Amino acid sequence: MLTVGNFDACLPFYEELLGFLGLRPVLKADGFLYCVGGRTAVGIVQAEDRWRDERFVQLRPGLHHVCFRARERADVDTVHEFLVGIGAKIVHPPEDGPWAPGYYSVLFEDPGGTRLEVNHVPGKGLLA
Repeated sequence: MLTVGNFDACLPFYEELLGFLGLRPVLKADGFLYCVGGRTAVGIVQAEDRWRDERFVQLRPGLHHVCFRARERADVDTVHEFLVGIGAKIVHPPEDGPWAPGYYSVLFEDPGGTRLEVNHVPGKGLLA
């Protein structure tokens, strides 16, 4: 579950993104969305009133970012094209990274500033 400050601004973003990634809504109510697909579930929930309209701050205690793993390098490029099409804030377009051999990722933010990543690491990556 991700707690968002502005649920109304984040809801359309997550409905589009999670649907694109193959997750389907199984629960949707005021201030709550929960999607499931494959072995993954992701939900968003409205922050308490005192935190509404606050933006995510990456280096506060708690979440740093959420990462989804892609099966193929080309999937990262496809997600990037999708993100550009919906007007998402791109932190960095698809690029190679030092985190593991063959690491390739796109980094972006939801409307509240929460950082999200889609990456591909070939084979077993660091577990090989």
